[in-house]
Amino acid sequence: MSHLAYLSALLVSLAGLAVLDHRFRLAVFDQPRRALLTVALGVAFFLVWDLVGVGLGIFFVGSETWLTGIRIAREVPLEEPLFLVLLTYQTLLLWRALSRRDTARRRPAASAPHPGGAAA
Repeated sequence: MSHLAYLSALLVSLAGLAVLDHRFRLAVFDQPRRALLTVALGVAFFLVWDLVGVGLGIFFVGSETWLTGIRIAREVPLEEPLFLVLLTYQTLLLWRALSRRDTARRRPAASAPHPGGAAA
C-alpha cells in the first residue's frame, strides 16, 4: 500500500483545500470558471517547466517507494500533475484570502465613530 501513499496524501490535501475554498468562497466556489482556468494555466506552465527540466537532465524520478510507479511521460510520475494542481490551487486560495483581508482592512467600518465623536 505504500505505493499509494503520496497519491493519497495529495488527494486528501486537495480535499482539504476544497473544504476551505467552499467554506470561505475563495476561488472555485466563488468564481469557478476563472479559478479553474487559473489553476489549469498554472499546471500547464509547470508541466512544460518539468518537461524542459527532464529534457535537460535536471529533473528525474528518484525513489518510487511512495509513488504508484505510473508515468505519464519520461521521468514524470502520475502524481506530478496532482502536485501541480495542489501547488497552484493552494497559491490561488492564499492570494484570494490575503486580497480579501487587505480589502477589508482598507474599507472604513460603517459603524466606526468619526473623528471628534460627531456622527456624519
